[in-house]
Amino acid sequence: MDNFAEITEKKSRFLGYSANAETEDEARAFIAKISAEHKKARHVAYAYVLASTAKMNDDGEPKGTAGLPIYTLINRRGLKNVVVVVVRYFGGTLLGKGGLIRAYGKAAGMSLDNFSVVLRKQP
Repeated sequence: MDNFAEITEKKSRFLGYSANAETEDEARAFIAKISAEHKKARHVAYAYVLASTAKMNDDGEPKGTAGLPIYTLINRRGLKNVVVVVVRYFGGTLLGKGGLIRAYGKAAGMSLDNFSVVLRKQP
């Protein structure tokens, strides 16, 4: 899968996935698919930016440490119609807020680096 990235921080595994999404239904379906594939994961955080809306979710991580770093990367890159999901398998060591922000951001960024962007002409 070319939209996938994996990193390990203090024994926690972070798996990043990205995909195109034109609608909230498509974004939610992608999030549900990744969640279903990783039922034993501790957290499944995400962010998506569509033409008219944006959402993020920390999925139980401290506020602003998972969904926000993912959203920030999407926004900084000027991307639209994209969803990024980062799955965390807890390794037993707490990372702290800064460590979580860096790990979620790195996994999301690497996923986006591996993502094939489709460019379309505007009508």
